[in-house]
Amino acid sequence: MKNRSIIYPVLILCFFVMLASCKKTKQNENSITFDSIVVSEHVQLLEVNDTTLPHADVNINFLYPKKFKSDEDLARLQQIFVGTFFSDVDNDNLSPQEATDNFLAQYREDYKSLSNSYYEEAKRLPEGSSGPMWYWYYLNYNNKVLFQNNSLISYSVEQSTYTGGAHGSMRVTYTNIDLNELVTISEEDIFVPNYQKSLAEIMVNKLMVENDVTTPEGLVEKGFFNIEDIFPNNNFWLDDEGIHYAFNQYEIAPYVMGVIEVDIPYEDLKDILKAENVIDKIFTKEKAQ
Repeated sequence: MKNRSIIYPVLILCFFVMLASCKKTKQNENSITFDSIVVSEHVQLLEVNDTTLPHADVNINFLYPKKFKSDEDLARLQQIFVGTFFSDVDNDNLSPQEATDNFLAQYREDYKSLSNSYYEEAKRLPEGSSGPMWYWYYLNYNNKVLFQNNSLISYSVEQSTYTGGAHGSMRVTYTNIDLNELVTISEEDIFVPNYQKSLAEIMVNKLMVENDVTTPEGLVEKGFFNIEDIFPNNNFWLDDEGIHYAFNQYEIAPYVMGVIEVDIPYEDLKDILKAENVIDKIFTKEKAQ
């Protein structure tokens, strides 16, 4: 009897240890190990080693998945990261390093091809001029994870560039990946058919609150373009609280207003969420684990 009284608690303890271990393994089945490619270089416009002459400052910080389940699944996940980072389908079948090298090679070639026009424009400037200043380019690309659980990863890609003209440009794009299916998530996976008008109204109302106005016309007075321009654009990221949109420069407002964000809790979207939408599936599965 004494032995049994010892064995039973031990067996119960082993059971709970095994249960916890299985649960932990299940929760980590979609874990991702990341690595980064970091580039910082000056691309000289002219074939002259003179830092006083125009060059392009190039800075890239590319976070990408290095380990993820099987080799096949990793290749698919990397394909999405590469394609969204460089915004180029010609690169998305390359490895992260190959895609980066290819992108840089093309950028260098395109930038250096401007040398002839630089000389032509320099000749038209007054004698003693420092040269056409609009040939000093820059390019900054980086990405970061905004939310991640065992079923979803949402991340941003930020791109700021100057390619001549009055000013540079800044752009942010979001990507959401279903880690179980290894597909990107779009608005059509979340909302009922013909959701656009209702979602646009929700966006306008959110912007009215954030900009302290009581009418849509008040947004126009604040500098926004036509209210009709405020419309779902599929540029969003997800977390367990809501959906977060971004409108880039010139989409709904002038350049000076920058990137405009609209955060919408799921509670405000319940009337236009489709039955068994991908959000419910992802977060219900997380809670079940």
